[in-house]
Amino acid sequence: MPSFKIDVSTAVVFVATAPVPKLVSKQTGERAMDRETGAGLSTVGLLISDDGEGNLYQVTVPETGLPEGLAPGTPVAVTGLKARDWENTFNGQSRHGISFRAVAVTALGA
Repeated sequence: MPSFKIDVSTAVVFVATAPVPKLVSKQTGERAMDRETGAGLSTVGLLISDDGEGNLYQVTVPETGLPEGLAPGTPVAVTGLKARDWENTFNGQSRHGISFRAVAVTALGA
């Protein structure tokens, strides 16, 4: 499925939830890996505020694109943010949504 670039150049972005490893399966604990680089993937909650509206997004980022110690409340810059729609069927139930992925999240300031 195609992905779409998201322009956050005018937005204010903060970490809402610290990065956690993204899992392929909660039952086995297997970590999701980037298909191109082999880097482990993590999910970080970002509060993105622009044009008077703020939203919380769960964004997948390779561990190579995350600084250590990224904590809630940290202002950040997001590089290469994209959205992709998805759909699947599990146990006869159809589900769909939008997933978010970034190349990197970088802490701003000192």
